[in-house]
Amino acid sequence: MKTIGLLGGMSWESTREYYRLINEKVRKHLGGLHSAEILMASVDFQPLSTAMEKGDWDSIRKVLLERTRLLKDAGTDLLLICTNTMHKFASDIATAAEPVKLIHIGECTAAEASRQGYKKVALLGTRFTMEEDFYRVKLEAAGLVVLIPEEKEREWINKLIFRELCAGIFKEESRRRIAEITEKLAEEGAEAVVLGCTELPLILTPEESPLPILDTMEIHAEAAVKAALA
Repeated sequence: MKTIGLLGGMSWESTREYYRLINEKVRKHLGGLHSAEILMASVDFQPLSTAMEKGDWDSIRKVLLERTRLLKDAGTDLLLICTNTMHKFASDIATAAEPVKLIHIGECTAAEASRQGYKKVALLGTRFTMEEDFYRVKLEAAGLVVLIPEEKEREWINKLIFRELCAGIFKEESRRRIAEITEKLAEEGAEAVVLGCTELPLILTPEESPLPILDTMEIHAEAAVKAALA
């Protein structure tokens, strides 16, 4: 079994879910008392969140590359960035990690969307993930048409993620509104919704979503386990 490196803490709420999912999937594949070989570098998210608000991406890159090198030196075989937004630095992190293989969350999600036959998907996440091209291009490269909410809704989702979900706050009114935003995108022709933030599956469940869900955290974890057991 290969060792999976988790670059996490962004937020720890979702990183905890990565740890759970990966171990559950290994046990499902191997049975018995098997669990995953995991190394984790978990950052203090507050300074990174503040830097994002200021647009200070260079300081974030520095921290993530430092943690990547720690995981590499510790003996990681595979690397996961346990957040969609920080895949903004995926190319730099992949280079720093070599020969460790980076498993890209956007590429995994695009492959799964195509496997399920979707042509047009809604993308929800931080405003950086929705508005910038570092993530969307992975979906579009697979032939997918990507829809995002209107500007005011994007701002609301971004605040939801950083002010509520990353702090472990889950409000019923927020569940209803995220479902309403998803419904609007369904009316625009979206066939499924990509939960492009690893906190979003904590509040928008398949039972509550107007669209089939592509849970990027679940997809990412499954890809990691398959690679680790290959």
